[in-house]
Amino acid sequence: MKIRLIENGLITEIDDVEEAVPAPGKGFFWIDASPFDLDVLQPLFGLHPLAVEDCIDEEEQRPKLQIYDDHYFMVLNGIAFHDQDIFLREINLFLGSHAIITVTKQESPELASMLAIIREKEVSHPDTFLYHLIDQIVDRYFEVTEKIEDLIEALEEEILMHTRKSQLDQIIGLRSEILYARKMLVPQRDLIDALHKKELPLIRPKLQKYFGDIWEDASKIVENFETFRDLIGNLREAYQAALAGRANDIMRIFTALTTIFMPLTIVTGIYGMNFDFMPELHSPYGYYIVLGCMAAIGLTMFILFKKKEWL
Repeated sequence: MKIRLIENGLITEIDDVEEAVPAPGKGFFWIDASPFDLDVLQPLFGLHPLAVEDCIDEEEQRPKLQIYDDHYFMVLNGIAFHDQDIFLREINLFLGSHAIITVTKQESPELASMLAIIREKEVSHPDTFLYHLIDQIVDRYFEVTEKIEDLIEALEEEILMHTRKSQLDQIIGLRSEILYARKMLVPQRDLIDALHKKELPLIRPKLQKYFGDIWEDASKIVENFETFRDLIGNLREAYQAALAGRANDIMRIFTALTTIFMPLTIVTGIYGMNFDFMPELHSPYGYYIVLGCMAAIGLTMFILFKKKEWL
């Protein structure tokens, strides 16, 4: 657990958490904790038991905003995209009048970047900290959407150039990841909308309009993921069409080759009959003449099929 006093961009480390209970003269306290620290933090700051339970619950929580008497509880989801997998990092946050408590089960790049933002923006209020944190989270979603868009385009090109069975597994896996992320994106957008429109005493009115800008960005991200879902459907159709076209090409080639060999089979069948009186059988050049005729028939048919693009 790390306790910091934030005042106009200045960060001061605090050793004893009890020093963060009373309001400071200026600024606010940021307590960066893990679920194991909640046994200490809950009685000191009067954290609601239901919110604490959500923090320690092993099941993944959907983004939400819960309003209690003297503090708000929020669940936010950061995002990362690696090796065609989407990872959501849950950030639990308690917002009070003079303190903000973040609780995470794993490292959060968004929280790590907050130290630089605090100094750069000279943050001195908890609601301003919340604004910049959510802004960071939404910005990372834009980075992920660009990567997914590039992946879909590359996969589409690959399917058109050379269809492979492994591509279907990629399509199904990517669709599953996109649906999973979208399921969390909609409630997160609604959470930001609540911060923008609801009457919330712990968020200053002049700051609420800035949450409106973030809400617009969050809405664009939801729309992007809706588009990705449609594009994945188109990819699957393209894959199936490519497979069908490939099968048709193979059948066309086999049919053309069978047609070429059909007259040759007839010739060999005729001269394979066991009649005693077949004048050509006794000709000294009959073998070479028949071979030449068969080669000429096969070559003529091959050239004809090539012209008609059947081969």
